[in-house]
Amino acid sequence: MIEVLNFINNEFLPSNTNKTIDGINPATEEVFYKLPQSDAMDVISAIQAANSAFPEWSGLSPRERSDWLMKLAQAIEDNLDAFSEAETLDNGKPLWLSKSLDIPRAVENFRFFATRLLHSRSESLNSSTLHNYVEHSPVGAFSLISPWNLPLYLLTWKIAPCLASGNVAICKPSEVTSYTAFLLAKTMKEVNFPAGVCNFIFGYGHELGETLVAHPGIKGVSFTGGTDTGQKIASMSAPHFKKVSLEMGGKNSAIVLKDADIKKAVQTCIRSSFLNQGEICLCTERIFIHQSVYEEFKTLFVEEVKKLKVGNPLDESSFMGPLVSKEHFDKVKASVETAKSDKAKILFGGEALGTKGFYYSPTVMEGLSNCSPLQQDEIFGPVVNLSPFKRVDEAIRKANTTPYGLCATLFTQDLSKAHQLAQKLDVGTVWINTWLKRDLRVPFGGMKSSGMGREGGDYSFEFFTETKTISIEI
Repeated sequence: MIEVLNFINNEFLPSNTNKTIDGINPATEEVFYKLPQSDAMDVISAIQAANSAFPEWSGLSPRERSDWLMKLAQAIEDNLDAFSEAETLDNGKPLWLSKSLDIPRAVENFRFFATRLLHSRSESLNSSTLHNYVEHSPVGAFSLISPWNLPLYLLTWKIAPCLASGNVAICKPSEVTSYTAFLLAKTMKEVNFPAGVCNFIFGYGHELGETLVAHPGIKGVSFTGGTDTGQKIASMSAPHFKKVSLEMGGKNSAIVLKDADIKKAVQTCIRSSFLNQGEICLCTERIFIHQSVYEEFKTLFVEEVKKLKVGNPLDESSFMGPLVSKEHFDKVKASVETAKSDKAKILFGGEALGTKGFYYSPTVMEGLSNCSPLQQDEIFGPVVNLSPFKRVDEAIRKANTTPYGLCATLFTQDLSKAHQLAQKLDVGTVWINTWLKRDLRVPFGGMKSSGMGREGGDYSFEFFTETKTISIEI
C-alpha cells in the first residue's frame, strides 16, 4: 500500500487529522494508495510556508527561476514511464495516452513557461516631458486547484506560469487522482527545489476549499473543474477581491457542413468524442450534421465506433479504459438512461461492460431535441448525440443554445465560410477540420458558464502578476 503525504516546506507530512482517503484503481476497483484527509490547519501550514518562501523566490532572476523549472521538466522526462504508469493506474486512461499526451505535456508546460519567462518585455511610452513604463510584478501565494481528468497535465499548466512569474503555490489536486501530484512533489524533493515555493495539500475539496480561497495569505486562485465548484469559488473570493481564474465545463459541438471531408470529420469526431473516455472538458458531446450527408456520416461514424476497444488500460490496443470512479460511472450511466426515457435512439453502446472496473461502452445516440437536458448539461463521458440540420444558421443557433461556451469544431472545405461561422460561435476556441491542436502561446478559456479569464502564454503571466505603471517627469 502506497502512502501519499502532504508536501509542505519540502517536508512530507501526514494530515493534521491523521485520517486518510482511499486511492482506487478504476480498472480493478482495488485500493492501491492512501492519501491524507487534510483539514484547514494543514492548508494554513502550507500557506505560511509559501509566504515565507516568497521574498527569496520572487527575488531570483528570471534565468534562475527558469533553470529550476527546466530541471523539474528534465526530471519528469527522465521518469516518463513511472509517471505514465501512475497516471494510468490512478485515472484509468490508456497507458499509451499517458505516455504520448499527459506526461509529455506536463514536461512541455514547464519548458514552455521556463523559456517564455526569458523573453518577456516591458512597455514604455514617452513624451517630451514624461517617461512611462509598465512592470509586471509577482503577487504572492496562489491556490492552484486541479481536476481528476488530466491530473498532472493540468496541474503543471498552473504550477509552471505561477512559479515562473515569481509566485509561490499551494496545490490541491483532486482527491480522486492525487498520485502523480505526489510523484511531482517527490521529484521536487529529489532535485532540492527551494523549500516552501510549491506545496501540495491532499484531501476533499469541500473541506479545504474555503481556506484555500478565502484565507488572507492567498492572493489568487486558479481553478479547473466543475462549474458548480467554480461558482462557489467565485462567491467566496469576491468579498476579498482576489485574482481568480476559472476554467470550467463545456457542452461542445461539432458542425459538419455538406461540403466537409466526411471521412476526416468522422475520424476527428471519434477522437473528440471518446478520447480519454470522453473525460476532457474539450470533448464533443453534440454533433450537428447537414441533412444531405447525415446518413453517410452516421453510418460511417457508428461503424468506426464499433471498432473501438474498451479494456485494460495497460493494454496498448485499448482505445478506452474505465471511467475514473464509481461515482462518475453512475453519473454517466444515469445520463444515458435519462436519454432513453427522453426518446433518444441508441445507435451503439449505452451499457456497462464487464463485471469489475468502471468500464462503459462508447455510446452514440440520435433523436434528442435541443431543449433536452442531455443536450444542455455536460455528461463528461463517452456519450455523443447526432442531429441533422437543414440550414447553417440553425446549426449555429443550436450550438450556441447552451449555458456553456468552451469550444466547437467546424468541418468544411470552404475556409472563407469557416472564418465567417467561427465568428458566430459563442465559444473560447474554434477548431476547423481538426481538434485539440493548439499553440501554447494563444489564449485558452471559455465564455458563459465555461469560465472566466484566459490561460496560455502571456495571458497566464498577466494573471499571475500585478501590472504597475511608473511615470517619471523628465
